[in-house]
Amino acid sequence: MMPNRYSDTLFQLIHSLEKAEKRNFKLYIKRSSAKEDLKIIQLFDALDKLHEYDEKLLLKRLPSIEKPQLSNLKTHLYKQVLASLRLLKTSENIDLQLHEQLDYARILYNKGLYLQSLKILERIKELARSFNQDSFLIQVISLEKKIETLHITRSMQDRADRLTAEANEINDRRRVITQLSNLALQLYSWYIKNGHARNEEDETGVKKFFTENLPADAHKLTGFYEKLYLCQSYCWYAFIRQDFLMYYRYTQKWVDLFNEQEFMISVETGHYIKGMHNLLNAHFDLRNFKKFDITLQEFEKFAATDPSMHHDNFRIQTFVYIYSSKLNQHFMMGTFKEGLSLVPYIEEKLHEYALFIDPHRVLVFNYKIATLYFGNGDYSTSIDYLQKIINTNADLRNDLQCYARLVHLMAHFELGNFDIIEYLIKSVVRFMAKMQNLTVIEEEMFKFLRSTFHISRRKLQPEFVKFLNNIKQYEKSRFETRSFAYLDIISWVESKVYGKTMSEIIKEKHVSNRRKSEQKTNMVAMDV
Repeated sequence: MMPNRYSDTLFQLIHSLEKAEKRNFKLYIKRSSAKEDLKIIQLFDALDKLHEYDEKLLLKRLPSIEKPQLSNLKTHLYKQVLASLRLLKTSENIDLQLHEQLDYARILYNKGLYLQSLKILERIKELARSFNQDSFLIQVISLEKKIETLHITRSMQDRADRLTAEANEINDRRRVITQLSNLALQLYSWYIKNGHARNEEDETGVKKFFTENLPADAHKLTGFYEKLYLCQSYCWYAFIRQDFLMYYRYTQKWVDLFNEQEFMISVETGHYIKGMHNLLNAHFDLRNFKKFDITLQEFEKFAATDPSMHHDNFRIQTFVYIYSSKLNQHFMMGTFKEGLSLVPYIEEKLHEYALFIDPHRVLVFNYKIATLYFGNGDYSTSIDYLQKIINTNADLRNDLQCYARLVHLMAHFELGNFDIIEYLIKSVVRFMAKMQNLTVIEEEMFKFLRSTFHISRRKLQPEFVKFLNNIKQYEKSRFETRSFAYLDIISWVESKVYGKTMSEIIKEKHVSNRRKSEQKTNMVAMDV
């Protein structure tokens, strides 16, 4: 459930404003409104001072406003706040600049000054083309065609042919962009709901959907947005199927698009941030340790630049993805204790940005934090975070819902809460079966827990050895490795077999794998 404090849209808008934006609104309203509009300033101030939306308290603080008036005043205030923001932000955003110029062209046309309107429309086209903004070109050409159809402009004789050719070219391009953006969106939506492909049936379905919806000439495309949505489509297609090499290739191409046309970082900042996030994920999945470190440093450097800092949305997105990557870095290195030092700051920011962060991101953070505590041996606190996921009503990430229950079961096993283990096993098996989420690894895990929870700790060692041998064979199996992506079960079992902490086991693997990775890089360099 969304907290009560965020249930009113006007309240949300006012509490999203920065000091400069609030000051600008006051100046705007006093300059452009009648005296009676000063009531909305009183309403603005009263809402700004509330910590959560409470209509009774609001009316009590505004004796000059009757309850029947409140709804209309709120609507008026909402529009005026947006109008003041539009004036303040126009120069910061190419979309707003183009909209403003298009509005001017329409105003001039309506005044009968269609030649002046055509001049502005020509300038808009140049600006839109330079920033790859085809959607504005469609609107501009539409208005140009209207003017040419209804008026004698004495413009060049081939203008009709030129406008027709331009319209056809842009419509063809927009058709492909629409196809590819739809494909990327549908695949991303599938992942948000289900996570990685669970079995051959999932994989076949995703492959069929992808091939049927991919434009035939997709790889011949040259425009920025066609390439961007093509990379995104392949990115989600590969990620769902756990083809991490393909995932890496297309996330790198995604980011390279922005590196080739750097001015587009300011135009499509959100897409650039998402690309960097996915590139970091790809390095994490492939254990590209060095590249992960370099990309994270680049991303942190970007976080301090104007495009990232300019808007709340991008600042918050950057925070979410950088700190998600920092947690992943600690998972790779086995430095669970050090990773926990980030938790207070993350929680402080999640609270501060609660108005803006979607439930999916909070769910992912809770799972990562729970896993950190589990890896550090603090099973009770891990359970506290897992309960937040288990008790959520959001229809999101069925995969995380399943693995939260599995880690929850393992934490109780570690704490020796054997009186509830059997009940929890039945409950988790039932839930995962319902979600069609059971892999061989989970089945082996449940079999192991069911047969050993009553055995004394002294006699458990040989059982862990058997269990390790059983699951090691699935380490390279693609559909089974899905389990390892959510929790490093093999390292957990190895810690029991070798009498070490899970942190020590992963640290040893990290050092060994990093050394191998560097040796491989050096050999490639020598061959070159």
